[in-house]
Amino acid sequence: MSTGQMHPGTHPIDVGLVRRLIAGQFPQWAHLPVARLASGGTVNAMYRLGDDMVVRLPLVQGGADDVPRERTWLPRLAPHLPTAVPELLGEGEPGQGYPWPWSVYRWLAGENPEVGFLREPVPLAEDLAGFVAAMRSITLTGAPQAHRGGPLASLDAETRAAIEELRRIPQEGVDCDAAAAVWEEALSAPGHDGPPVWLHADLMPGNLLVDGGRLTSVIDFGCLGTGDPACDLFPAWNLLPAGAREVFRAALSVDDVTWARGRGRTLSQALIALPYYRETNPAMALNARHVIRTVLRER
Repeated sequence: MSTGQMHPGTHPIDVGLVRRLIAGQFPQWAHLPVARLASGGTVNAMYRLGDDMVVRLPLVQGGADDVPRERTWLPRLAPHLPTAVPELLGEGEPGQGYPWPWSVYRWLAGENPEVGFLREPVPLAEDLAGFVAAMRSITLTGAPQAHRGGPLASLDAETRAAIEELRRIPQEGVDCDAAAAVWEEALSAPGHDGPPVWLHADLMPGNLLVDGGRLTSVIDFGCLGTGDPACDLFPAWNLLPAGAREVFRAALSVDDVTWARGRGRTLSQALIALPYYRETNPAMALNARHVIRTVLRER
């Protein structure tokens, strides 16, 4: 859970505001209890509404921009996917001093998988590969470009800046020269030369729900769209241990250059996240450290 304001421009949200929004726009649910959910998420606040629903409210303008994307595409993607995804029950609008659209979804049971505590890492790797393969097979037209779905070079300036920032934080112990070398290798790999594919584009542990160690739901589709298939290889390094990582790769038949791009993209995200979130979001910072260690160890 965040321990401070993660982003400039964060709008304050509390139980009282959520109750007022529900009462004003969905009076049929006004009698239901509201409780904040602890979350490592970075752009949305989550509140349980009764037993069967969850209210999701953007914390910043960037999160608000994702709301129409999810409203448009989630109902169309859901029939093609092997796991449950958020089901929209209510389209909230600005009100009560809150400036952005927000959503009410059906509650999805399960827990976020934890690095180092996976009950079924190999079956989970197979489940994740099945989800990614299903996303890639979707042929719906008119898709937006996925966040992070463009050329790897588009991340270059921000990634190099993050490496230099981490050099100034020696207590993190990041081997910045090694990280820079991995990044250079990724940049030198050939880019994706096929058609863009459908992507979730943010397969972080916090966006996965498991039950009995198996994947049951994937949430937070705010980054969805089409782009480089390497973008959905993140779980290989942000969650799965070495043996399960290879199962994930084999199940998706990932070639060497796509694997190199995926490793570079995952490392880039972690390098950028660590200095940004190290004092405000312990969950994100912890996973970023794990990714950096995993990628550099693999190299």
